[in-house]
Order: sequence, then structure tokens, then C-alpha cells
Amino acid sequence: MGIADGKRALVIGVANDHSLAWSITQELHRHGAQIALTYQGEALKKRVEPLAQQVGAHIIGELDVTVDEQIESTMVKVKALWGGLDMLVHAVAFAEREDLRDRFLNVSRKNFSRSLEISAYSLVALARAAEPLMEAAGGSILTLTYLGAVRALPNYNVMGVAKAALECTVRYLAQDLGRRKIRVNAISAGPIKTLAARGISGLGDMLRSHAERAPLQRNVEVGEVGSTGVFLASDASSGITGETIYVDCGYNIMGF
Repeated sequence: MGIADGKRALVIGVANDHSLAWSITQELHRHGAQIALTYQGEALKKRVEPLAQQVGAHIIGELDVTVDEQIESTMVKVKALWGGLDMLVHAVAFAEREDLRDRFLNVSRKNFSRSLEISAYSLVALARAAEPLMEAAGGSILTLTYLGAVRALPNYNVMGVAKAALECTVRYLAQDLGRRKIRVNAISAGPIKTLAARGISGLGDMLRSHAERAPLQRNVEVGEVGSTGVFLASDASSGITGETIYVDCGYNIMGF
């Protein structure tokens, strides 16, 4: 039996087989969880469907996290499928490509608002919709962040501001939901060549610098993030909430 045996997990944000959300999904499956996935748009549906088959996951349907009706519809489908929910994995973030290349000073009001809505507010909306499905026995909500939330990093720009808002959101949701035995945590992973990360200018330099300076002298592997995700999503971490757990080979502790 795995640490997630019999648990019901909804994973939002699987983009392809290189994504952190997919690594967490694979580990949840390996440890016995039942899994449901969503997709955003037909292009991603074609990528998600074969991955769902690999882990025997249910595809709930399309989910645009900026549309409250789709969020509610997703939770209705989850309730019809399982009757409740034990784990919610939020792996959603967005910034316009030009905002990850230009100066942060030049981000537009529209792009700033959209980045924070998708990357941070979506966790609030999803947690609110998931809460009734977790009320009976509690549950775990997990999201993904990055060091750029607490340090200014070249080219991370508005995404760093959005991740800072996300990490603060984790703490306030943990406070609100703790009385219902629902835990909320974040993983701050080191730089990895995911689809999202490739949009950041200078990613190669970031990876080289990370490997040189991290105490473990290497970059983090996707599977290590997946394993930590299962731990935080499962009862094995029953005493942990409101935390940002670094999985970055120790890079975050270094001064220079």
C-alpha cells in the first residue's frame, strides 16, 4: 500500500510529460491515488489524454481557471465521480512572454492583473470550490512556486510578484481552512526545463548558476518534486500546513 492509497486527487495544470504537475501525478498514481485531470483548450487536451491513459486517470474536462462557472462545473463532476475529494494539486501560472524578457518596469496594468489572477487568485477560487468536497474528512491542497517569489531574479519579473502573492495566499488559506482539517502548502522547486520555464529568458544561465552554487552541486530532478508533492498531498504530512517547502538542492540557503 502506498501513502496515497485510495485517496482521490484532482490535478490541475498538467501540460505535458515534462511538467512538474505530471511528475506529481505519476507519483500519486504509484502510491495508490485515484486521479482526475483537467485541460485548458483543445491543444492541451491532445497532450493530456495519452498521459491520463498511462495512469488510469479520469479526464474531468476543460477548465479555464479565470471562469468561475468552469471551476464550479469541475467540482460538480468530481463530486459525481467520487462523492468527495482528498487532494487538489494547483499547477497553474501565467505571464506574457514579453514580460519575461523585458524590464519588469514595463509590465502593463493589464498583463500584471492577468498574471496575478491566473497564478494566484485561481488558487483561492479553486480552494473555495473544493472546500465542500473535503469537509467530511479534510484534505490537502498543494501548489507550485519558485524562489523568484522572495528574491529578485533576472527576467522572472511579474511572475515573481505573482508567486509572492501565491505564497501569501497559501498562508491565508491555511489559516481559513485548517479548522476543517484542510491543509494548504507550496513546493518551491529549483529551475527545471519545463514548458513554462522555457519562456524565461536566460534559463540556461539560471540552470548553470544553480548547479554551481547549490550545496548538492546539481540541479533538482523532476521526480524529486513529484515525491515531495505526494508527501505533502498525503497524510504523511498531516502536521504541515501553510508552508513553502524548498526542493532545490539547497540553493535557497546560500548567500552567494
